[in-house]
Amino acid sequence: MLVSPSLLAADFANIQRDVEMLNRSEAAMIHLDVMDGVFVPNISFGFPVIEAVGRYAQKPLDVHLMIVEPQKWVSQVRDTGARIMNVHQEACLHLHRTVQAIKDAGMQAAVTLNPATPLVMLEDILPELDMVLLMTVNPGFGAQKFIEHSIDKVKRLRKMIDDAKLNTLIEVDGGVNLDTGRRLAEAGADVLVAGSYVFNAKDPLETIHSLSKL
Repeated sequence: MLVSPSLLAADFANIQRDVEMLNRSEAAMIHLDVMDGVFVPNISFGFPVIEAVGRYAQKPLDVHLMIVEPQKWVSQVRDTGARIMNVHQEACLHLHRTVQAIKDAGMQAAVTLNPATPLVMLEDILPELDMVLLMTVNPGFGAQKFIEHSIDKVKRLRKMIDDAKLNTLIEVDGGVNLDTGRRLAEAGADVLVAGSYVFNAKDPLETIHSLSKL
C-alpha cells in the first residue's frame, strides 16, 4: 500500500521538522491540500508553502486543489515541483482540457470525486488519468468520520479500472486509520491519504509503516 500523509494535519510552526520526518518514513508521497474557502468551507495554504515544503521534501508532492477554477493554476503547481496535480471533477467545467494541460505541463493527472459524486462522471476521462482520488469524508476539514459507503465505491471503481485494463491508481482521503485502511485495501485502493492519524500518533513513523503494510 502506498501512503500519502496529509500535511494539513502537520505542525505548521515546525513544518520543516515534519517534512524531514516524512522523508525518513515509508511514505510514498506527501499530500498537500490547497483550500480556497469557496469550493470548500476552509482555507489552508497556497503556493509559497508548497514551494517551501518542496525545498525539503525528498518524496513526490501530491497536490490536491480543493479550489474553484483549478485550470488557472497549472503552471504555478508545476513550478512548485509537484509530481501530481489533483483537481476536483466538480470544479472543472472542461475537465478533459484541464487534464491535458496538467499532462502537457509534465505532471501526472489526478481527478477527485466528492462523496456524493457518482463514478459515472469519470467514465469518459478515466483512460486519461494517472490516479483517481475518492473523498471518504466531505472535503474541507480534517479528522472527520469515515463515510461507510465509500468501501463499495472503491470496489466499483476498482472494477471499472480492471475491466478497462488501465493502470490508474485509486487514492482515498478521509477518516483513514488502520481499520478503515485495511478495508479500503481489501476493496482495491492503492494509495491511502492519512493526516490526523499520522501526525497525532505517538510514533508517526510506525503508523506510516503499519499503513504501508496493508
